[in-house]
Amino acid sequence: MKPFRIRLTLIIMLLLGVLGLAAAFTMGKIYKDSHVQTLEDNMLREIRLLETTFAFQKEGTTGSPTEAVLDYYTSQSVQIGKLTDSRVTFIEQDGTVIGDSQSDPRSMNNHKDREEIIAAQANGLGSAIRYSNTLQENMLYVAAPVHKQGQFDGYIRLSMSLQAVENGVRSAWTVMGISLAVLFLVAALVSYRVASSLTRPLEHITRVANRISRLDYGARVKLERQDEIGELGKAIDNMADSLEMQLKVIRDNEDLLQSVLANMTGGMVMVEFNGNVALVNRFAEEMLGISSKRIIGKSYQEFKQHYELSKLLGEGLRRKERIHDEQTLYNPEPRLIEIDGVPMFEDDDTYRGMLFLIQDVSNIRRLERMRSEFVANVSHELKTPIAAVKGFAETLLSGGVQDEQTARSFLQIIYDESERLNRLIGDILELSKIESKRSPLNFSPIHLHPFFDTIREMLNSSAAKKNITMNLNVPEELFMEADEDRLRQIFVNLISNAINYTQDGGKVTLDVKETMSPEGEERIQFDVSDTGMGIPRKDLPRIFERFYRVDKARSRSSGGTGLGLSIVKHLVELHHGIVTVESEVNIGTTFTVNLPLLQEDEGDF
Repeated sequence: MKPFRIRLTLIIMLLLGVLGLAAAFTMGKIYKDSHVQTLEDNMLREIRLLETTFAFQKEGTTGSPTEAVLDYYTSQSVQIGKLTDSRVTFIEQDGTVIGDSQSDPRSMNNHKDREEIIAAQANGLGSAIRYSNTLQENMLYVAAPVHKQGQFDGYIRLSMSLQAVENGVRSAWTVMGISLAVLFLVAALVSYRVASSLTRPLEHITRVANRISRLDYGARVKLERQDEIGELGKAIDNMADSLEMQLKVIRDNEDLLQSVLANMTGGMVMVEFNGNVALVNRFAEEMLGISSKRIIGKSYQEFKQHYELSKLLGEGLRRKERIHDEQTLYNPEPRLIEIDGVPMFEDDDTYRGMLFLIQDVSNIRRLERMRSEFVANVSHELKTPIAAVKGFAETLLSGGVQDEQTARSFLQIIYDESERLNRLIGDILELSKIESKRSPLNFSPIHLHPFFDTIREMLNSSAAKKNITMNLNVPEELFMEADEDRLRQIFVNLISNAINYTQDGGKVTLDVKETMSPEGEERIQFDVSDTGMGIPRKDLPRIFERFYRVDKARSRSSGGTGLGLSIVKHLVELHHGIVTVESEVNIGTTFTVNLPLLQEDEGDF
C-alpha cells in the first residue's frame, strides 16, 4: 500500500505543480499585458497632447519635405523625446519620416507598411511590439493619425523600450518561482498527509480483509469515519459479522451431525462413486476394527480383512440400487451384522455413491432364539403335567380303577401335577412381570436378623424332612434398604434350592457380612452355601437361563420349574446388585449375592 501512497502523493504534487505553473503563466501574461496596455494608454494620451499643443510647421509645396522641415521636426522630436523618455517619430501620410528623436529621417525607410501605421490608418490607433535592431531590444510602438490642415497631415509615433516591463516580469517570475517552490514543498507535505489519511484506512481495511480471507472471522475494521471509506469499513464489518454467524451455524450443524454420527447405535459407511470411503462413524470403527483416519479417502477395498463385506460394498456401487444382506464378522468374536445400502443421487440425478447402514443384530437374533427356546420350553414344561393329569383323569373316568387305594394315588398324582402346573404358570407370570417392569419396588429399611428368622421358619420343615442342618449367620444389628417381599423371594429360592439339591444329612449355610465396593460404597454380601451334588463347570455359565436344568430328572422330581434362578438374577439386578456362583461337583455350591446397603431413589423398575 505504501507505493500507492507515494504514487498518490506524486499525482497530487503533479496536479498542484501544473496548476501552479498555469497560474504563474497566466499571472505573468496578465501582468505584462496590463503594463503594456498602460503604456499604450499613456503614449496615446501623449500623442493627443502633442496633437493639441505642438507647434506644427507648414510643409513645403514640393513633393518632398524640405531640409528646414526635416531639421525642425527632428529637433522637436529630440526635445519631446527627452521630455517623454520615449522615441518620437513624425511620419507623413505617405509613410515618409520627417522627424525622429533617435535617427536621421533622411536615412530611414518609408514607414507606410509598418504594422502600427497600418492599424492606425484603419482603426485610428495602432500599436505593435517588435525587436529593434538599432537598440537591440523589444520596443512598443504606438501610432495615431494627426491632421492639422495646412500644417501637418500624417502620424505621430511614440516608441518606448519594454525593458522595464520585461524586468518587472522577470522579477515577478522570480517571486512566483520562489513562491511556487515553497508552495510545492508545502503541497508535498500536505499531499503526503492527505494521501496517508486516504491510504492508511485502506491499508487497515486490506489487512482486515486478508485476515478474513484466512478464515479469521473475528477481525473487524472499526473505522469511526462518516465518509465513503468509513462506509466501506462498515460494509466489511457487516460482511464479517454475517460470515461469522453463518460459520457458527455451519459449525454447530457440523458438530451436531458429528455428535449424531458418533452416538449412533449403528455403523455408517459412505462410499463415493469412485470407490473412495468418505465417512466412517465411531460405531462402524469399533465393529469393523478399523480407523477412520486411516481409511477415509482410500478405496473401500481396504476392508480386505472383511472380504465378504468389501465384496458387498463393491456390488452396491455397481448396481446403484438398494441392497440388503446379513453377514458374520469376526473381530475377533463372531458378530452377525445386517447391512442396508442406499444409493445417493443429487437433484440433477448425479450419482454420488452409496450409504451403508451396518447394524449388529447378534443380540436380536440371540433374543429371537431365546424366545423360540422359551416358547418351546414352556410348551414342553406345560405338556408334561397336562399329559399326566389328562391320562390319570381319563383312567379314572373310564372306571378302569376299582381299587380305592389306587384311585386315591391317581388323584394324588393329578393334584401334584396340577400344583406343579400352577407353580410353573405362577413363575412364568412372575418372570414376565419382572422382565416387563410392571411392578413397583417399595424400598424400606429391613432388619436382617428377624427377616431371615421368618425364612428359616418357612423352610424348616423341608430341611427337617432331609435331616439337613441350616445355619444362618446374620449379624444382630445389621439393617439394609430393599423391597422386603422381593428380597424374601430371592433368598427363599436360593435356600430352598440348596435344600433340594443337598443329600440327606447335609448342611446349608447363610453368611451375611458388610463389605465396601472399590468406589467406597457400603454393600451387604450374602453367601448361600450347601454340601450338595455341585454343578459341573460347563453348566455354570447357563444356570441363570430360563428352564435350564443341570439334572432334569432330579429337578422334576423335586418339583422345580427351572425359572427360580432366572427370577433371582432379575430381582438382584433390580436391587442394583450382583449374583455369582461357585461350585465343585460332589463338594457343594455357593451362591453370592452382593447388594447395596442403601438403594437409589427409584420407585419403579
